Amino acid sequence: MRIGIVSDAWRPQTNGVVTTLARTVECLRAFGHDVSLMTPEGLPTIACPTYPEIRLALFQGRRIGEWLEEFRPDAMHIVTEGPLGLAARQAAIRRGLCFTSSYHTQFPQYLRARYPLPEALTYAALRAFHGRATRTMVNTQQVRSELRRYGFKHLVPWSRGVDTDLFRPSDVVRQARQQPVLIYVGRVAVEKSVEDFCRVPVAATKIIVGGGPQLAELSARYPQVKFLGFRYGEDLAQLLREADCFVFPSRTDTFGLVMLEAMASGLPVAAYPVTGPIDVVREGQTGCLRANLADAVEAALLLDRATCRAQALEYRWESSTREFVGNLVDVRATVARRRRAPGRALLVAARRWCG
Repeated sequence: MRIGIVSDAWRPQTNGVVTTLARTVECLRAFGHDVSLMTPEGLPTIACPTYPEIRLALFQGRRIGEWLEEFRPDAMHIVTEGPLGLAARQAAIRRGLCFTSSYHTQFPQYLRARYPLPEALTYAALRAFHGRATRTMVNTQQVRSELRRYGFKHLVPWSRGVDTDLFRPSDVVRQARQQPVLIYVGRVAVEKSVEDFCRVPVAATKIIVGGGPQLAELSARYPQVKFLGFRYGEDLAQLLREADCFVFPSRTDTFGLVMLEAMASGLPVAAYPVTGPIDVVREGQTGCLRANLADAVEAALLLDRATCRAQALEYRWESSTREFVGNLVDVRATVARRRRAPGRALLVAARRWCG
């Protein structure tokens, strides 16, 4: 099958969306599919407002049209709701092509953390965007239920995987420590509530791996916390397997792939009882979810590391990719015309901005 995929999120970004896309494409090609990616790579970009590490490719409607005409995919999938995703959506609609989409990011909560925007307004725009997709892939039951409450339709599951060869427990016998080692891996940004981890009142060594717009601010405010910046591959895996507990303070994630990587390394997870952890963590077995993060940490430190590893072994990228392929639709399929959803005016303005 010829599969065309459009995503605003791609390397050198480091996040769950990019990891998911990269591993899915790798498996698709291993399965014999012909995959073509349309990403910001190689395109003129500008820095994303409030997050300069993310680059946006604007006004690429003509280029996407040319890409569609040249590659002629059998199936088309739009990963993100950014400028490229909007332009690809419009290009498909103009050509009468069916496409699938996926919901990875809680933009209503992200934007609310930065600006006084009503979440209902952002959900309306997202509902209009995904409303023209034949299917929208969502990674957890909790998120699917939440989106249905906001009027989203045609939602289908698409789970995740984890590299259990890279992320694995240590072969070295663990030595007793005076203080446990707590670790967080991910974006250092306000929507991730990283400061909650920094100030959690537990006597422990705290390690933060990753970067983002809050890195300078938090590293200055909490000198007792070890901020290591980005780490990759075996370097990252070693840090995880040497820690005692993975702390995931985010209240805005749809999944939290790093929790699987932590569990594959034998780490129990401490998190809030919110979307993401609710579907990933098995309470009292592979992690603890509490309204008080300190209570979650104290309880998680008592859990069995082998049980954490066993759950992670259930998640395979090959299985995730087969589920993805099963959700795809032929670009030439005939579908009923969708009703125009609220938020159309926002999408019209966005399409003009994105080209």
